[in-house]
Amino acid sequence: MYGAILGDMIGAPYEFDRGNKTKDFEMFNDRVCFTDDSVMTIAVADALMHISNDADDDDVKTAVIQSMQKWGKKYPRAGYGQRFFFWLGKKNPQPYGSWGNGSAMRVSSVGWLYNSLEETRRYARLTAEVTHNHPEGIKGAEAVASAIFMARNGASKEEIKKYIIQEFDYDLSRTCDEIRPGYHHIESCQETVPEALTAFMEGTDFEDVVRTAVSLGGDCDTLTCIAASIAEAFYGLPDNMRGECRKRLPKDMLGILDRFDERRGDRR
Repeated sequence: MYGAILGDMIGAPYEFDRGNKTKDFEMFNDRVCFTDDSVMTIAVADALMHISNDADDDDVKTAVIQSMQKWGKKYPRAGYGQRFFFWLGKKNPQPYGSWGNGSAMRVSSVGWLYNSLEETRRYARLTAEVTHNHPEGIKGAEAVASAIFMARNGASKEEIKKYIIQEFDYDLSRTCDEIRPGYHHIESCQETVPEALTAFMEGTDFEDVVRTAVSLGGDCDTLTCIAASIAEAFYGLPDNMRGECRKRLPKDMLGILDRFDERRGDRR
């Protein structure tokens, strides 16, 4: 999950098209901090680590809802979208048909916790459906979790790309140079996940994936969160970046990260 959180932090200063679409930027400064992407990434992981392996779909969804609301109340000013913010405060929250990229940005833990693509896709779907029950919202979460699962299990980029195209019908034919000029801030899965996957495909190491994702612009914290979550599974994480991440997180979030590392086996 460090990759997702770092992507969120590093991309956040350039959200809303505030960057100049370059890979040459200062990676860590006083504007680099976590947003709602990181809070909900932690929330989903926290929920999934508390449920049993034989939990049914309703039990999984209940755990995810409760955890998301708990963490949302802890960090109410993290930058949530309006509909999601209202959802966080409801006594009986219901999904609202969203195809937004929130389902894809919070799903990274799913790609690490399960032992098959079938399980990974099931849990990704369930974490999406509590809010983003539109087919595109579900597809975005499943695609990202699948890419992480494949990357951590040694799949090549070509194998990941082939699977994503075959299973999710995303257009991954454009290069980042083709995407970059006209790309702008948009918060849908269908116009964030393919771009994040492309940044991952073109990057040469973890840092280069992050810089490539930021250079695309758009909803930069979420796009970079997604791209970096896959890059961590594929490349691993530089120790210095892990340290930069940890010093920008509060103790309660660090506690979830530490427990998550123990659960999945620390693959530094």
